[in-house]
Amino acid sequence: MKSVLIVVFDGLQPTQVTHELMPNLFDWVQGGVTFSNNHPVFPSVTRINAATMVTGSSPGTHGLAANNMVFREYDPYSSIPVLQPQLVDIAAKSGDILKAPTLADILSLEGLEYNAIVSGTSGNAFVHNPHAGRNSGVIIHPEFTLPYDLGHDLAKRFGSWPEEALPNSSRIAHSVTILTDYIFPERNPAVSLLWSSEPDKSQHAYGVGSSQSNRAIHEADLEFKNILNYLDCTGLIQDIDLFVLSDHGYSTIREVIPLERLLRESGFPTGDKPGGITVAPNGGSALFYAYGKDPSVCEQLAEWLMVQPWCGSLIKADAVGDIEGVLPASICGCEGFRTPDITMSFKWDSEQNETGYPGFVYSTGGSRGQGTHGSMSKHELQNVLYARGPSFKSEFKSDLPSGNIDLAPTVLHILGLQAEDNMSGRVLHEGLLSGEDLNMTDWETEIHNSERVLGDLVYRQQITISKVGKTTYLEQGNNSLGHR
Repeated sequence: MKSVLIVVFDGLQPTQVTHELMPNLFDWVQGGVTFSNNHPVFPSVTRINAATMVTGSSPGTHGLAANNMVFREYDPYSSIPVLQPQLVDIAAKSGDILKAPTLADILSLEGLEYNAIVSGTSGNAFVHNPHAGRNSGVIIHPEFTLPYDLGHDLAKRFGSWPEEALPNSSRIAHSVTILTDYIFPERNPAVSLLWSSEPDKSQHAYGVGSSQSNRAIHEADLEFKNILNYLDCTGLIQDIDLFVLSDHGYSTIREVIPLERLLRESGFPTGDKPGGITVAPNGGSALFYAYGKDPSVCEQLAEWLMVQPWCGSLIKADAVGDIEGVLPASICGCEGFRTPDITMSFKWDSEQNETGYPGFVYSTGGSRGQGTHGSMSKHELQNVLYARGPSFKSEFKSDLPSGNIDLAPTVLHILGLQAEDNMSGRVLHEGLLSGEDLNMTDWETEIHNSERVLGDLVYRQQITISKVGKTTYLEQGNNSLGHR
């Protein structure tokens, strides 16, 4: 039976896959397919991208808007962190978290399993298979398992999870042990996923390119070597298709912006009051929700944001009407029933940090010099995707746009299953042995511009997307604020 393994290195950038930092991954990718123009969805944060990976759907379709967001059907006035305890409560009171079927749901209908081991956040783990326990798959995380009683059995066999640390190498090693000693030999899944929380955790704490984050990358690479050794020793390496990807790229924090305080000082009440705004911070981006989706409040908010030196691109939900200078969320695939009224990407640039990594951005949290993500920076909207195995070409590089949204339909295609109609992603035929050859003439670029005159100033923004067929990828978005 064909099977697929997905390994995710949270926050890994293409420029970090070098012989010095990641010798094992570097050597492995030389024999497979490199998708050199891969993209996350916006906001470029983890949980929305995890949901996109497993549904093959745009954020507007699957309904998970960011790491922190407002679920208006549950609580219209509170920004809620997308973590497992909160998601369980929301699902119990308001229905499914994801409004599109996951890989686990689709495979379960065929009697097949999707099993995920995640050493990152609990919300990331949960969205991989919210129905685990009802369908045939499992979710394994340091804080919970689905089904819930599985955690007790794993603790008896493998011991308790190590304490979280920086780098988080001991937890990643524990994940690999569970993968090789339990998931593969006993569950025989059609699809397995292992999510490494590094280098994301260390880059947030110490900055991109720091000695600590470099150590985290190197130690995560050693665990990847252990996976390859297991697959080689068991002979599975001959039959398994292995994807390696990351969820987003990275930037360095230029300055932290206290959005909540600035909104209140500027006269916007809290979101539970008429004329008020609820803000959901997401690192390099922020989501704004107006009381009652009031278009006039959204208009005022947009005008206020546009003159701030840290404001970048702005998109809006269809429900709030036209706002001069603000582009529709549908451009980025973000239009849907949970779309924030206005979403702002912070302003970014390509200046190098002290270790030589390009990309600075303003942020809702952290500290100056630390790492972050979430914006429309081109440095965050480029992430890694590699594939190798019996279904893929050897020693092949594709420069065609691709994205996290393409993972699910490509996995289903490899397994001989049909992609769901709601999937916005495409099958990455250009990398498959059986697929048609595509070239650079098979895609196009679109640039969306808008502007607004604000007294003596003019706010101008530009969002660039690329398209392959009907699938859209966000390349970058930023603005300029100048005098008339």
